[in-house]
Amino acid sequence: MSDDDSSKKIIVFGAGGRVGRAAVAEAVARGHRVTAVVRDPARHPDLGRAGVTVARGDATDPESVAGLAAGHDAAVHASVRLDVPSEEYFAATAKALAAGLTAAGVGRLLTLGIATTLEDAAGVRLMDAPDFPAPWRAFAQGHVVEFELLTATAGPELDWLMVVPPLDLNAEAEPAGGYRTAVGAVVDGPGRIAHADLALALLDEIERPLHSRVRLAVAAP
Repeated sequence: MSDDDSSKKIIVFGAGGRVGRAAVAEAVARGHRVTAVVRDPARHPDLGRAGVTVARGDATDPESVAGLAAGHDAAVHASVRLDVPSEEYFAATAKALAAGLTAAGVGRLLTLGIATTLEDAAGVRLMDAPDFPAPWRAFAQGHVVEFELLTATAGPELDWLMVVPPLDLNAEAEPAGGYRTAVGAVVDGPGRIAHADLALALLDEIERPLHSRVRLAVAAP
């Protein structure tokens, strides 16, 4: 964080997952205060540290979102439910986050997308390839619905962005300390990124927003 950036309050939904944890760690390292939202805090005792408040919450419930997010400057949505149909879950989170964050006065939302919704060099979404596995397409469709609902329901008070990592998202990879981006399309070159570098992109877009209401693909430099 540069000298002219002030400390922010950031709420992370899905803080118990790998991307959520990386976002929490990067935010704390930059001097921000974080509310780490999980479904069951007892399962994540290691999340608690200086600068982090662990809270129970539900990203599909607008009242839960609004209550937890009040007083925060930005939100990160990194939650997922594999026991709920993808379209159902991400439709619910999109509606709840748009309504709840707006009610709470939070002005910035970064939500995680999936690479299969991006376009290749020919302008075709990866998920639309003829041989694309049907179960993967069904999961990707949840993020398509999420993007469409945020576009349709989030008002001008909520500046949102869908950040999309490549297919090879590796928690164990050595961080490169940077990333490359493309809007709506697969980033040229090796399709991989470390979780720590994805967290860099998330926090950079919170501290210095450069993109809004698009799918921002990120990949290793």
